[in-house]
Amino acid sequence: MLIEILSVIGFLLSFYAYSVEKKLGNKNYKPVCDISRNISCTKAFSSRYGKLLGKSNSFFGMFFYLAICFLSLLNLANYIFFLSAFAVVGSFYLAYISYVKLRTFCLICTSIYLVNLLLLFFSYKL
Repeated sequence: MLIEILSVIGFLLSFYAYSVEKKLGNKNYKPVCDISRNISCTKAFSSRYGKLLGKSNSFFGMFFYLAICFLSLLNLANYIFFLSAFAVVGSFYLAYISYVKLRTFCLICTSIYLVNLLLLFFSYKL
C-alpha cells in the first residue's frame, strides 16, 4: 500500500512539473515553486538537463510512477526495486546538476528524488 501511495505522490509531482513546463511560455505565469533566484523549479525544468530524447523528464516521470503503481498492484516487488534503483541513480545525477551546475534548489525535483529513495527503500523491504 505504501508503494502505491508513493507512486501517486510521484505522479502528482511529475504532473505538476509537466504543467509548469507547459505554462513557461506565458510571461505572466509565475509558478508557486519559484520562491527566489536560488530556489527555482523553472531554472531546473527549462535547463538542457530537463529533457531526455526531446521530452521533459516529468513526462517520463508520470509514466514511471504509473508503471510502479501497476507493478505494485501485481506484487512484482523485484521489478519495482530494479526500476527504483535506476530512478535513484538518475535522481543523484539530476540533483548534482541542479545543486552544483545550475546552483539552484528545485523544491519539486527534490521531492521527486525523495519519493524515488523511499520507493527504493520500501521495495527492498518487500
